[in-house]
Amino acid sequence: MRQSIVPPYLLRQLASSADPAMARAAAAAQSSLARDDSFRSVRWGPGVDHTAAPTARARAIEPPVRTIFDAENTETLPGTTVRSEGDADTGDISVTEAHDGFGFTHALFAEAFGRASIDDDNLPLLGTVHYGEDYDNAFWDGQRMVFGDGDGTVFTRFTASLSVIGHELAHGVTQYTANLAYEGQSGALNESVSDVFGALVEQHSRGQSAADASWLIGEGLFTDRVQGDALRSMKAPGTAYDDDMLGKDPQPDSMDGYVDTTDDNGGVHLNSGIPNRAFYLTAVAIGGNAWEAAGQIWYDTLTGGDIAPTCDFATFATLTADAASLRYGDGSAEHTAVVEAWQTVGVTESATMAG
Repeated sequence: MRQSIVPPYLLRQLASSADPAMARAAAAAQSSLARDDSFRSVRWGPGVDHTAAPTARARAIEPPVRTIFDAENTETLPGTTVRSEGDADTGDISVTEAHDGFGFTHALFAEAFGRASIDDDNLPLLGTVHYGEDYDNAFWDGQRMVFGDGDGTVFTRFTASLSVIGHELAHGVTQYTANLAYEGQSGALNESVSDVFGALVEQHSRGQSAADASWLIGEGLFTDRVQGDALRSMKAPGTAYDDDMLGKDPQPDSMDGYVDTTDDNGGVHLNSGIPNRAFYLTAVAIGGNAWEAAGQIWYDTLTGGDIAPTCDFATFATLTADAASLRYGDGSAEHTAVVEAWQTVGVTESATMAG
């Protein structure tokens, strides 16, 4: 299952442009959609055994083992090996950014959560850069990250955003844990979990507190021609961009704006704004570094063994409240922050959440 950072509705908007100055960008968007569409009809694969209690990791956390490949603007994967672990910088900025981004992602999961790479068993981290011609996306394909170079008019290279790298590798963490089905509310949670950890990778690498962070996903992907800051804002969903070419960011920030659609696997990139804002509100209410408490609660929920692949928002909200209560105590500041955040975004609380 391919999970891409740029949603199809944004690419379709760009592909529809009749502006001659946007001809290359429109063609690139059309081509990118054609590449991606065949993967969107594939249903999520078999899940992990959610009835088994989590087991202790068998191995110690080892340093990252990173390999970067170059597709040389073809669509052949993995491409030619251009940098292995321990190799010197090649001088190719995309290779450098992918290599470094993998390291920052490994560091967050190892240092904040005691996780040994994506699978918690020291999985090597693989990435391919320069995929396709003007490819306007980046994706996790179940084995590796793949980065396009962008069209140069609307999108720049997709290695330029650390939150994107963290986001896509976090899809791998979800794959090896809750394996959330990539459709409807469970799919929106899948996307949101990746946004959460993508943001935390960036914040952890910069030493930023929850109050100081931008909470933007995909910052740095747009060229100067675009009126927008990023693909998504976790702090204020629906405000990341407002541009003549791309339209206005359509993400809702609460259940009042929930989008019921069959597009984009049931709105996985749209409705993820709702749980995204719940995490942001939790993090700023707790204060300090978001990866220390709020991130730990979300990580405990993802890896605790109680979450089903078809989990909906209300169930996930209950599980995060339960995780906060278990780790920090019922009625603690952390537990209260979680409960109030979900209430603010309009996700129906259960008796367990109410505590």
